[in-house]
Amino acid sequence: MSDDTRSDLYAELASTGPYGVRPGHALITMVEPHPGHEYAYNRWYEDDHYYAGAMAMPWMFAGRRWVATRDLQLLRHPEKSAVAQPVTAGCYLSVYWITEGRYDDHMRWTVAINRRLNRDARVYRDRTHVFTAFQDHAATVYRDGAAGPRDVHALDHPYAGLVLEVIDTDTPEQCAGLLEWLRARHLPARLAGSPAALVTVFRPTPLPGDRMTYVKQVEGVGTRLTLLWFLEKDPRECWTDHFTGLETEVAASGTGRRVELLAPFVPTVPGTDTHVSELR
Repeated sequence: MSDDTRSDLYAELASTGPYGVRPGHALITMVEPHPGHEYAYNRWYEDDHYYAGAMAMPWMFAGRRWVATRDLQLLRHPEKSAVAQPVTAGCYLSVYWITEGRYDDHMRWTVAINRRLNRDARVYRDRTHVFTAFQDHAATVYRDGAAGPRDVHALDHPYAGLVLEVIDTDTPEQCAGLLEWLRARHLPARLAGSPAALVTVFRPTPLPGDRMTYVKQVEGVGTRLTLLWFLEKDPRECWTDHFTGLETEVAASGTGRRVELLAPFVPTVPGTDTHVSELR
């Protein structure tokens, strides 16, 4: 292996362009390890890929993994989902924040490093990407206004759970109306008095043409919103009171709006196999 790291280029790259801390973009990836590969997949992701395939990359400044045990999978709805088939697919969810304005720079790096990881046999094959997309930040709504952690802290703050919600519309115009309704009416009302401290809203962006072949092209560009609800309670303790009825409420709010996935998760315990035995 060459010792040439081209370190002279790093000072040049760091001296220009955006370098704020706002999570302007995200990678949201929900993955299903193939049956019989749960432990090996978890160790590969925890010990290698979380770092070499994500956190070590430029402009990706925060990350966290979440897991859905079998009882959490069975809380998901709708039963017929356009995102996950079956709706229980996708045991693990990883979320990463990317510096605003650095999406293109990060993508060039991530495509290159993943090619290298593939070439060096450091990619675990026995898994399926159920829902993987880079996304642009559209809104953050807080329960407590200026009090409490900001969205930049959300992947480091010790939240007890996370709910992934995916809402589809028929047209970009409907999607724009949905975003405004979520931001101004629905989310403030739903957050008030709830165990969710904040909700981030993202729009999916297309993956580049030279992406890895095992990751399918992103669906719903222009017509889909992805919501992440950050919970101060285990989702099992508040699912019935705070997350039932969301599909009906969204559908009734306007034409062409439908929840295609509502899925609860709890955080993994880094460096351990906690919860792996509870996936099936």
